[in-house]
Amino acid sequence: MDLIIIGGGAAGIFAAINFAETYPRKKALILEQSQQVLSKVKISGGGRCNVTHSCFDPRQLVQNYPRGNQELLGPFSRFQPSDIVNWFESRGVPLKTEADGRMFPKTNQSQTIIDCLLKAATDAGVVIQKGAKVVDVDMGFKIYLKSGETLTAKKIMIATGSSRFGYDLVQKLGHTVINPVPSLFTFNIPNSPFHKLTGVSVDDAIVTLPELKMSQKAPLLITHWGFSGPAVLKLSAWAARELHELSYNTPVMIDWCPNGIEFPKESSKSIFNEPIKYLPKKLWATLLTLSKIDGNKKWQQISRKQRVCLQQNIKQTLVTMSGKTTFKQEFVTCGGVKLSEVNFKTMESKLVPNLYFGGEVLDIDGVTGGFNFQAAWTCGWIAGNQLDS
Repeated sequence: MDLIIIGGGAAGIFAAINFAETYPRKKALILEQSQQVLSKVKISGGGRCNVTHSCFDPRQLVQNYPRGNQELLGPFSRFQPSDIVNWFESRGVPLKTEADGRMFPKTNQSQTIIDCLLKAATDAGVVIQKGAKVVDVDMGFKIYLKSGETLTAKKIMIATGSSRFGYDLVQKLGHTVINPVPSLFTFNIPNSPFHKLTGVSVDDAIVTLPELKMSQKAPLLITHWGFSGPAVLKLSAWAARELHELSYNTPVMIDWCPNGIEFPKESSKSIFNEPIKYLPKKLWATLLTLSKIDGNKKWQQISRKQRVCLQQNIKQTLVTMSGKTTFKQEFVTCGGVKLSEVNFKTMESKLVPNLYFGGEVLDIDGVTGGFNFQAAWTCGWIAGNQLDS
């Protein structure tokens, strides 16, 4: 084969499509060890597929990548969210933008994206071999399958996601792998006083990890095990390695009202019935309980000391993280192939000629919101268009 891609995820399949369309006389083969390609596309966005994000300035776009932001600036200037939007729309799959910038197919079905990619692959002559478990690859690019079959390729691309096998393979081929650890996860707070508020959210909060001096401002969701929502997920990405080193055990501070508090001066209503602006009533009731304030009283009936206590609980709720939970099924890994060993103009290895990389096997990861898929599309596009240059 002219090209064999190991891994049938977003980066691998998009690279194969672009390679086959750019070089129609060349033969491309994808080897996928499972019986299903594009499995992450299938589950992304709750089954809707968060294809990309409506951020069309490469300099702003790279700010959403805790790892890989410098390396992706050049690639994003060549293929960015507007390009993947156009790519799908030109194939009859229009995308829509939601209020938070995430982009989904208008059908709200990830299968629409899968069908489009597989049709493009078939039309371009890409061969996809499922259930093809690779057991070894030598430096001459002989690929040995568990079935006993041996394949030979002029060029190979490794797009194995965050699988241990993929990391072992790239190390065998002479590359450095930055130790992979989880990213994009929710915080477990076993002794949280907010457990009964499952499903309650605030539109804006600041979540801080005091020991790490790191914080994020974004919507926050209370869950039955702790905290989730964009503020926590973004923080988990930026602090992925540090939290791993702390064994996911560290203080967490919440500012429920980052835009300031305005206490009513005089009111005929009870305190409970006049919550601070932006705070949901259930959350307000819990904050009053924590501050030992009787919600049936009026504002003018509480002491200055109680107000100070309440203000502290609103602005500096302190809890302890003790563990993490994968965000739905959309796990992402921080770590992978060392980026200084890859040429981002071509996605080719700097160490091994004709060896290419794409997707999560690289030490690249983005925050939640379609950024990880965009990195996969971009790396796939660049590799596919450069694989014969």
